[in-house]
Amino acid sequence: MPHRTQPLEPGSTNSSRPATAQVELSLVAPVYNEKDNLVPLYRRVCEVFGDTRRWELVLVDDGSTDGSTTLMKELRRQDPRVRCVFFSRNSGQTSAMRAGIEHSRAPLVATLDADMQNDPADLPKMLELLGDADAIVGWRLKRNDDFVRRASSRIANNVRNWLSGDSIRDTGCSLKLFRASAIRQVPLHFEGMHRFMPTLMRYLGFKVIEHPVSHHPRRAGVSKYGVANRALRALRDLFAVRWMRSRIRRLPIVVEESDVAGR
Repeated sequence: MPHRTQPLEPGSTNSSRPATAQVELSLVAPVYNEKDNLVPLYRRVCEVFGDTRRWELVLVDDGSTDGSTTLMKELRRQDPRVRCVFFSRNSGQTSAMRAGIEHSRAPLVATLDADMQNDPADLPKMLELLGDADAIVGWRLKRNDDFVRRASSRIANNVRNWLSGDSIRDTGCSLKLFRASAIRQVPLHFEGMHRFMPTLMRYLGFKVIEHPVSHHPRRAGVSKYGVANRALRALRDLFAVRWMRSRIRRLPIVVEESDVAGR
C-alpha cells in the first residue's frame, strides 16, 4: 500500500513502512512551539522522499507549550517513520540536536529546522554530492530574513570563523548532512555547540564540504530569537570557541579505516 503524504484521519493507522525496517536516512528536527509547522514539515518530507528511500523523521520536542507535543504524538501514531523525543523543559537547540542524533538509527543523519525555512528538497542533491566526505553543510544562498537578522548573522558568522580559524560560510544554517559514525564523535557539551559541528568535525580530522541551499520565509509561528538574543548567543559562542581551542585537539581520536579511507 503506497504511503499517503497527507496526514491520516484520527483513529486510522498506517503500517506500510514497519518501524523495524532498515533505515537509510534520519532527519532530525528540534521542535520548540512549532505546532503550525509540524504537519507541513511532515508532508514536505513525504513529498521529497516518499518510498524512494527508507527514512525516519526524528522530532525532538524541546519543552513546547503550544500543543506541539500532542501533534507530534499523533504524527507518530499515524506513521511509524515519525519518531519522537520529548524534553520535560526547554533545554536549548544543542541539547535537542544531540538527543535527535543519539536516537537516530540510520548511517546518514540530516539536521534541519522545524520552521519550514529549510527545505528537505535540498537533501537529495546533498546526498548525491556527499561522496567520500563525512559531512556536507548548507549555506543559505538567498536568505529570506529582514536586514537586521541578515546583518547580525553575518557579523556573528565572521566572528565565529575568525575565532575558530575555520571558514564555514554559514554556521547558522541548520540544514546539514552527516555520516552518523562521524557526527557521534563530536562533543556537544553545552548550548551553542551545534553551530560548530562542522568546525569540530574538521578539528577531529573529518572531511566537510559545503553546498548552497534554499531558504524560505517563515510561514507560521514566530522566530525564537531577536537581535538581543543573537547578541547573547554570539557572546556565549565566544566561550564555546575558547573551550574548543583549549580542549578539542586533546581528545582521543579513534580512526577506523572504513570511515576515513582516502584521508
